[in-house]
Amino acid sequence: MVAALTRRFGDLDIAEEAAAEAFATAVRRWPADGVPPNPGGWLTTTAVRKAIDRIRRESKRDDKHKEAQLVYDDDPPEPVGAIDDDRLRLIFTCCHPALAMQTRVALTLRMVGGLTVPEIARAYLVADTAMERRITRAKAKIKAARIPYRVPSAEDLPTRVSGVLAVLFLMFNEGYMATGPDTDPVRHDLTAEAIRLTRLIRALLPDDGEVAGLLALMLLTEARRTARVSAGGELVSLDEQDRGEWDAALIAEGHRLVRERLAAAAGGVAPGRYQILAAINAVHTSAPNTRDTEWSQVVALYDQLVRLDPSPVVALNQAIAVAELHGPEEGLAAVDRLEDQLAGYHAYYAARADLLRRLGRGQQSRAAYDKAIELAGNTAETAYLTRRRDQLR
Repeated sequence: MVAALTRRFGDLDIAEEAAAEAFATAVRRWPADGVPPNPGGWLTTTAVRKAIDRIRRESKRDDKHKEAQLVYDDDPPEPVGAIDDDRLRLIFTCCHPALAMQTRVALTLRMVGGLTVPEIARAYLVADTAMERRITRAKAKIKAARIPYRVPSAEDLPTRVSGVLAVLFLMFNEGYMATGPDTDPVRHDLTAEAIRLTRLIRALLPDDGEVAGLLALMLLTEARRTARVSAGGELVSLDEQDRGEWDAALIAEGHRLVRERLAAAAGGVAPGRYQILAAINAVHTSAPNTRDTEWSQVVALYDQLVRLDPSPVVALNQAIAVAELHGPEEGLAAVDRLEDQLAGYHAYYAARADLLRRLGRGQQSRAAYDKAIELAGNTAETAYLTRRRDQLR
């Protein structure tokens, strides 16, 4: 609905608010009047009327022809072009190269992924107000610059795919480990939709290594979903998971994609970020248990990844792998170097708490667990961290 309204009225704010008002009207009227025979058509018609009403209120022009065109415009829809999925088409549309990468990703997560501003802000480790301003400025730029909402041609796809993959990666991450306290700890609706859309992109761009890498990463992660949360609603860490519960079919498909990309790398094609992350997950899902994981290979892959993506979050994961290979003391030293960059990130304190626990520094470990619990939004993760803290002597 938002996609159709945006194409018709050329304004994201109008499209988003008109759709929301249509659903709000349905909530008020349907319980009394009954659900209409065609709910989708009713909502769309109502949303169009809401949008026209807003334009009439805001416009001071006396252009009756323009007003009549809005009411009676029955232009044929745009050709589907290279993409025949409405949601994926809107993602490609919002990921316009005229916008900065982080801005287009944030905007698309909001408009298409349905993530809230706080959820997107947590993904970027910034304040809610800063993210709200970023999204507002993006909408204003699209309107002021008259950026068209057109279906990208097949030739346009490669130039836009990096932003689209970033959107799907963050959408999947929010489903894999929901950041809000008022949602399920694992949102299968988001992970399943991210995988579905990534499969569509894979069909469109079968030779793109990063598309294959992201799909492999999602599959290998999704394969562990049912083992990640206990019956009591507590997160189950990788070393405690029952690997017999993992989805063997998804793991096999993910491993096949990783092997394809390794063969391409052997031919001189350097792997990208998602391909390396997929390879790391392939190592984890190949091991019969945590103890037998090839940690030297994991560390080597993180060394490669940090050269492509020198972000503090990647460095944190690298430090955790270093601790497994070389011991908690060396891992803690690497984690502590990230304090200034990750001061508001719960996973930093969770990693630090675990390493301090392993070193027998109980009081410091408890303080780090307290900070991680304070910052964590995921209910399953909070339960896990609380149990680990309470087990300290």
